[in-house]
Amino acid sequence: MKPPAAHRRTALICGVTGQDGCYLAAHLLAHGYRVIGTSRQPDPQRLAGLRRLGIAEQVHLTPLDLADQSAIAAMLTRYEPQLVFHLAAQSSVARSLERPAETFESIATATRHLLEAVRTTASPPRLFVAGSSEMFGTGRTEAVTPSSRLAPQNPYGMAKATAFEIVREYRQRHGLFACTGILFNHESPLRPQPYVTQKIAHGVCRIAAGQQQKLHLGDLSIERDWGWAPEYVVAMERMLSQDTPDDFLIATGQSQRLETFVAEAFRSVSLDWRQHVVRDERFVRPHDGGHPVAALEKTASTLGWNATVFMPEVARRLVATQQAQLAAGRQRAA
Repeated sequence: MKPPAAHRRTALICGVTGQDGCYLAAHLLAHGYRVIGTSRQPDPQRLAGLRRLGIAEQVHLTPLDLADQSAIAAMLTRYEPQLVFHLAAQSSVARSLERPAETFESIATATRHLLEAVRTTASPPRLFVAGSSEMFGTGRTEAVTPSSRLAPQNPYGMAKATAFEIVREYRQRHGLFACTGILFNHESPLRPQPYVTQKIAHGVCRIAAGQQQKLHLGDLSIERDWGWAPEYVVAMERMLSQDTPDDFLIATGQSQRLETFVAEAFRSVSLDWRQHVVRDERFVRPHDGGHPVAALEKTASTLGWNATVFMPEVARRLVATQQAQLAAGRQRAA
């Protein structure tokens, strides 16, 4: 049973219409929070994820430009949230290569604006900032922890690394309860189509249905740690429930080649990927090798959190969802 409205704790999610924002909103609502969600452009088309989870009417959506520090401060004063989750940013490595300045502004500069607004508000809320495994770069053999050396190799990773350092600076200098969750790759049916995992799932289903012959992909030797997004938001909330602020890795701890992900996706529809996948140099990015493995002892012991869904199941779930959507589309067209 949810507590009376007057006694409900308030959580503010910046970037609530994205994959993580939607699942986090659902998680917090289930735990009795009043959820305020911000989006730079909260138009109806961006509410698809919240609608899909059946919570669009339960989230109070409001516009917010994170480039406007005074607007952030005004929102904190108006809603007085106890928790703030900063998930809003340009999140594509490929796009960051094309628009590095925009990427830095949306990640690093926005994080500083948000921290400064939190610092100057009357009752500073606890703040979670989304980091990325891209901060560590590629080609490392040792497992990484939140204190490992940062070596980003693209504008997205550089912006995330800068935001990470800014959070630590404000925590140490101003005593804020601010922390970074260093997120390794995590997927779900709410992941937008341009991301490679969704591209694979969509292509596999179309090939299985006879609607497509080949799937064009880049370097299949890259390695990533793929987890399940609905689980990762639980770790985000637990980070802000600790006695002291700290940074944590959020990952499965298992790294896999993209080739293995592709093979598992095709296997789920009884097809051999080698007969359908074409290497396409247009999709090969520089410095895009293997991410390091995450050392998760601290996450497990402090947060009591471990991933339970690993890559093979992630691939199968994405394909199964795409199959259901294609079948529903054919039914509507019939």
